[in-house]
Order: sequence, then structure tokens, then C-alpha cells
Amino acid sequence: MKRFLLSLLLALSPLAAADVPAPKVPAEAGIASANAYATDAGMQVLAEGGNAFDAAIAVSATLGLVEPESSGLGGGGFMLLRIAGQDRDVFVDARERAPAAATRDMFLDAKGEVDRDKAVNGALAAGIPGLPAGLDHLAKKYGRLPLSRSLAPAIRLAREGWRFGPKNAAMLGYRKQVLARSPAAAALFLRDGEVPAEGTLMRNEDYARTLERLADGGADAFYRGDFARKLARGVREAGGLWTERDLAEYTVVERQPIRISHRGFEIVTAPPPSSGGVALATMLKVLEGYDYPRLGKVERSHLFVEAMRRAYRDRALYLGDPDFVQAPVDMLVSDAYAAGLRASIHPGKATPSELLPGVNAEPLRPDTTHFSIVDREGNLVAVTQTVNLPYGNALVVPGTGFLLNNEMDDFSAKAGVPNAFGLVGEDANAIAPGKRPLSSMTPSFLVGGGRTAVLGTPGGSRIITMVLLGMVELMEGKGAQATTAAPRFHHQYLPDAVQAEAGVFEPAEVAALEAMGHVVQAGDRTWGNMQVVVWDHATGEVEAGTDPRWKGVGKGSSTEASVYR
Repeated sequence: MKRFLLSLLLALSPLAAADVPAPKVPAEAGIASANAYATDAGMQVLAEGGNAFDAAIAVSATLGLVEPESSGLGGGGFMLLRIAGQDRDVFVDARERAPAAATRDMFLDAKGEVDRDKAVNGALAAGIPGLPAGLDHLAKKYGRLPLSRSLAPAIRLAREGWRFGPKNAAMLGYRKQVLARSPAAAALFLRDGEVPAEGTLMRNEDYARTLERLADGGADAFYRGDFARKLARGVREAGGLWTERDLAEYTVVERQPIRISHRGFEIVTAPPPSSGGVALATMLKVLEGYDYPRLGKVERSHLFVEAMRRAYRDRALYLGDPDFVQAPVDMLVSDAYAAGLRASIHPGKATPSELLPGVNAEPLRPDTTHFSIVDREGNLVAVTQTVNLPYGNALVVPGTGFLLNNEMDDFSAKAGVPNAFGLVGEDANAIAPGKRPLSSMTPSFLVGGGRTAVLGTPGGSRIITMVLLGMVELMEGKGAQATTAAPRFHHQYLPDAVQAEAGVFEPAEVAALEAMGHVVQAGDRTWGNMQVVVWDHATGEVEAGTDPRWKGVGKGSSTEASVYR
């Protein structure tokens, strides 16, 4: 009702909309996440007096419970924050790290080939998790409530139970046999060795106790002492490399986000060890030289594909953990470099990837998760968190209640050899002790056109191009829900093919792109799970949009100011 009255007053005002001063804060808060349980948990914490950062803890911890295929305490993530009172953006790197005993060739067999099973399944595939440290950091530095209050909804839900959903079942179907190798994982997620029926009530007492430990003692209670000993011992007994020292030495890192402008919009996005922000900036800088909004669909798609191709080539060649590799980020996001890349693009012909030198060389199912938050103070949160492949490495250390990640596969196990997402890499992303693997996660803010948008998505190697296409939709005036529903296409340098969701291109458009030299693979699958919140500066209205590709699972919610009083 308040939103309607505000809109009505603006419409009846003798002042033009441009003359109405923008509100200093949103009129309401908004949360979009991949699961309704998580969105509701975040809203509950806001209603109890928390800010966006407290709500983010609640959403994150709940997702780790109800969406274990995508993220959890055994994984990591990136948190892009805007602190309204300080008018400051910060990027919290809670990415996993390689254990100290990790080696460059640890996944190569006797013939020097990558052993895919070791790289993605079981204890050897697990990096030291960062998400618990990230949640503690968020609470202590930016939150308003104690960690115990922000974690309370997830703790309660773990004990009372949650309903197994269609996304849980679909993802588990692809990992059931591997999950069965771990008795503790099978006990948590399988029923008599099979995927639970949709609607099954699931409980996780161990997860509740682990969250309570984190709430009482902060990160130290997870990374040091008895719990750390249990984790390290369990991983080693399963064939992994973790030590108590690996856990004790884990820290989150605050980094400066990447900031660029494009067509009058400000973009704030993820720096390395995410490759997403650099690749996104490169693509937008290349496209800046074209009046692409006025082009036909085929010509426009051709230019987008060529920008994608070049950005992913540079990703493979240059990017890695900035604490280990001096990546030329300033060069890669510069106007001059973009002009050089643009000069190599033929307006009517595809550039074969093999003609772009530098790297010597099919994505699996969707994974990872993202959520977006705007609170009534104007704080913004974009978090993408993951355990990598669906259900991570499929290993649970008994008594902990969560799956471990298989993020070691995000390193380049061998130069030019694709990982599970088809991405290739070179020495910049080689395995090294204590190093963080390169990621595609791209939590981002977009400001301009009288609006602020918070967005991101899971989707492995396709994350970056989905965020690119989502930003273009927003820049062209689309709303949050329409942006999450927009069709998607993708190119990642290698394999040299344009991948597209069903129906993105008409047969005549496919023929036209193929006549240019593109290989177009238009399947019947969809991908991604984008979550977007948009704040309209003129009205204060907030719209939260959730990807419709997983019907009835995610939830976008906005709540008026009166709820918080």
C-alpha cells in the first residue's frame, strides 16, 4: 500500500519525475535467492533489526542446508558489499585454498594425464573451505547482530526439517554413485541408497551443531581446536592432504573491486582470484566501440560472441590468484587494450579460436549459488558461493553435517587440459600450496539510469557471459524478474562453439551465424540460476527477481518499511 501511494503521489505531482529528488534510502528491502527457505531466513533477520550483511549470513547458512548441491560450509565464496554509511565498496574473498601438501602435478597419472576422478571426487579434490571464515568476518565487521542471531533460522530449520525439492533431486541424480562412496554423505542425503522423493522431510542435526559451534566461537571454533582436528583427520583418512595447520592458517582477504563505466553506467564487480570481473570488463570495453543496441540480432550476437571469445582466451592465459601471480589486470580492462582486441574482430566473419595464440589445447550440470540483497539503508550485498560441482566432492566428514568442495579442479591441473567446465588454463592458475583457484563467480553491482541493481548467478564457465547479458538487459531498462528470465548464449574460447539455450536463435539466425563461420550448438537445456534485486531511485521501490528456470524453488521478496518497525 505504501508503495502504491508513493507511486500515485509521484504521478499526480505537478513536478516532472526528473524534478523529484531521489530518496536517500530504498523504501523497502529486497532479497533474491535460489531457495525460498533462504530468502525467508534473510527477511526474518531483517525484521529482527539486522542489516543486509546480517541477512546475508542467514541466507548463506540456509542455502548451505537446503541447497547442499550448490554451496555450504565445506566450500567458499565471494562477497561484494556496498556499505551505505561509508559510501564504500569492498570485495570479501572467502575462496578456498590449496593445502600446503598440494603439488603442481598431484592429479596426473603415471602417463602424465589428468586423473579426472581424483580431481573431482573424494578427499584429494578438496581445498581448505573459506565460507565459515567469511560469515564470521561479515558479522564482526559489517553486521549489526551477533552471529548467533543471524544463524538462528538455519539452525532451527536443520532441526525441524526442510522439504527435499526438485533441484536437490535433479542434481543428486548425477552424483548418487559417487556420494554413496562416503557413508556419512550417504546417510545425510540418500534414503536406502536412493535419491529421496521430492517432498521428503530432511533433517541435519550435525549441521545445526556445527552452526552453533560457529555462532559461539566464531571462525576459531571451526578452524582451530577439536573441530579442526576432526576435519583434518577425516580428510586424511579418506585420502586427502589437509592438516590442522592448513585450517588454522586460513584467512579471508578484503580486495578492491573492479570498477568500470559503460554507456553511462557504473559497474562494480569481482577482482581476481575471480576471473569474472576482468573478463566482464574486457567484454564491455570491447563492445563499447559499437552501437550494438541499434544492430540486428545476428550482427549484435556476432560481436558479443567475438568479445566473449577474446575475454576467455585472456582468462586462460593471464589470470590466477593475485597473491601468487602478477596478472596484468589494468591492461586487460583498459580502453587501449580493448581497442586492440576490437581491431581483430571482422564485422562479418567469426575468428577461429585457434588463430588466437596462447593456450595449447562439456560443461556439467549447473552448480554454485548466488543471492542478492538490498536493505532499507542502501546497503548492497552480492554473494556467489559454491562447492564447485553438484554436491562438491561428495564427501562428508562424520559428525560435521556438510559436504566438502572439489575446488582443486578449478586449478589448471595440466596446461591446456580442460577442467570439468571445459575451461583451459596455463601456469597462472597452476596448483600451488596455499593458492586460491581461479573462479568464474561474478557478483556485481550496476548503477545508472536512475536505478541500482545487484546481480549474479551460478553456472560454472557460463557465469560471466550470463552476467554480461543480464547487465545489458538491465541497461536497456528491463526489470529484475525479466532480466532473470532473458535467454542466454555463451562462448568460452575453447571449445570453439556458440552454446545457446533452446529458442534463443531462430533457424534463419543460426544459418546466418554459421555463414559467418560460427559453430552454433543450440540445445534443449537451460542453464544458470540468476538472482537480481533492482532499486528504483525515483520511487524507492525495490524489485527482487529470481530465475524461473527452477520453477517454485527460488524466491524474490521485497518488504515494505513498516515490517521493520
